[in-house]
Amino acid sequence: MRIAVLHFSHETVTFLKSDTTVDDFIYQGSPTSGEALLQSAPRSYIGGFVKVAREFPDVELVGIESPLFPKRGTASGWIVTEAFERFLGKMISELKAKGPFDGVYMSLHGAMGVRGVPKPEAEIARRVRAAVGRKAFIVGTFDPHANEDKEFLEAADMAFCVKYFPHYDEYLQGERAARTLVRAIRGDYKPATVTVKVPIATPTVMQWTGASPWMNLVQQALVWEAREPDVYVNVMFSFPWSDVPDIGITVQAMTNGNPELAKKVGDDIAAFAWRKRADLVKAAEIHLMPQGVALAKKAVEAGEKPVVLGDHSDRSGAATWLLGQVIEQDLGKTLIATLADEEACARLASAKVGDAFDMAVGGRLDESAGQPIRIKGTVKHVIETQSRRNGPGQRWIAVEFGRGNVVVLSPYLVQIMEVDTLRELGLDPDSFDVIAIKSRVHFRRGFDDNGFAKTIHLVEPIEPFLGTRRLEALPYKHVDLKQFYPYGNPTFP
Repeated sequence: MRIAVLHFSHETVTFLKSDTTVDDFIYQGSPTSGEALLQSAPRSYIGGFVKVAREFPDVELVGIESPLFPKRGTASGWIVTEAFERFLGKMISELKAKGPFDGVYMSLHGAMGVRGVPKPEAEIARRVRAAVGRKAFIVGTFDPHANEDKEFLEAADMAFCVKYFPHYDEYLQGERAARTLVRAIRGDYKPATVTVKVPIATPTVMQWTGASPWMNLVQQALVWEAREPDVYVNVMFSFPWSDVPDIGITVQAMTNGNPELAKKVGDDIAAFAWRKRADLVKAAEIHLMPQGVALAKKAVEAGEKPVVLGDHSDRSGAATWLLGQVIEQDLGKTLIATLADEEACARLASAKVGDAFDMAVGGRLDESAGQPIRIKGTVKHVIETQSRRNGPGQRWIAVEFGRGNVVVLSPYLVQIMEVDTLRELGLDPDSFDVIAIKSRVHFRRGFDDNGFAKTIHLVEPIEPFLGTRRLEALPYKHVDLKQFYPYGNPTFP
């Protein structure tokens, strides 16, 4: 059996002023095709899919030319129509030229925002369906921050969504997608699906599945999968910084030829989410930045260190609000990893360890990033990265300043998720009292789940900028927040 594999993924922050263009998807290694695509993410969705698919000797995988994640990651806004049409058009032409196919696997995200295309993943599925015909089975994998509704599964047959945030089970969902796709092609699995929308809108910082109530919501889905053979449940938490019409929690249930059971499972999970809505929307405590930094200072004085400050709201990576508070409140032994400044990194192309540093960094992009802040210090490290997602060959600069503080400058937004990443950069995380990270929840995999941080505080600026938990402050054009709890009085079901 012949199965096509393609990838088109982006988590779009549509409130950012920087559009995502064709050039953002083109860098060393992207686009890619063939075996290079199949090996492009060995620990993620595609890796799991390829591993299981190749356990079946009669499966041939065909890697369709695809762009990888854009080099600026999620620090970019709307995908321009030209980019969407160019890359999707190439995929569709290859599907037609290299077919026929018995199945198609699509590694997607679910929170893609494209100018002029209201529901991009559903549009991808529709065009793939037109290219491969009704007999082929189509499956997609999704991030839990997907904004989806029933339209995707009207064109595709199956979807598998990550359950955990941090996203520990990407590889597992890829494995599930491969196994179930092969079964469907063989006639052993007849997907019957239902999609239920739940009108709840939450910022992603609230969606940590390591604690209640989001842990309980995931557990409810896992229980159904455990008690009923061949049942799969997706709970898509949504991504409210994509100004698209299908935000809000989405529940999908799939069974092997049993639509009544699919409806029962989907309705049960959706009802559970609705009952827990008051807890879901206030699951995390957020401090305004001056208070959060003051609390970090007290924790250090009390010996409750290291302290992690999670700057959840910075979507560009260039925001200087936290750096400013570190300086204003005279925090010492603080690591800021990282501050995005593409211009500064370019100007420092010839910098060497030990060089004097005197430059205004960060800010500039828009009002959400604040003003550049002048740092006087010394170049401590020069790091040449090999990041797959953001493109290899980036140059990061670590600058030491103040009372043992270090700020790491990177060209684009970076979420440091693991303590070992800091060590790989030549930094000693154990030597700092405070570590400030541009991250919502992903940092918990390396700084919380393993017990590294003694104290954790989530912070955001005083003003409700584009990554704020205060969604009512955002300039939505395609979303009526009054249709979602807690911003209106929607009824459900």
